[in-house]
Amino acid sequence: MIKKIKIELIYFIAILLILAIIQHSDLLHSPLGRVSLMSEKGNYFHPFLWTFPIYAVVGLLRLLVNYLLRLKNRAD
Repeated sequence: MIKKIKIELIYFIAILLILAIIQHSDLLHSPLGRVSLMSEKGNYFHPFLWTFPIYAVVGLLRLLVNYLLRLKNRAD
C-alpha cells in the first residue's frame, strides 16, 4: 500500500512540475522570484488546484487503459 502511495505521489509531483514549467517559463530562470511573487499574492494552493483535475483525468485514463488491457488478456 505504501508503494502505491509513493507511485501516485510521484505522478502527482511530476504533473505539478510539468504544469508549473509550462505555465511559468520564468520558473527555470528565477525560481526564487516566482516563489516570492507567489507568497506576496498569497496564492499558495493555486498550483494544487490546477494539478488535481489534470491528475484526476490522467488517473481515469490509466484506469480505462488498465481495464481494457485486462479485458483483452481475459479474451485470449
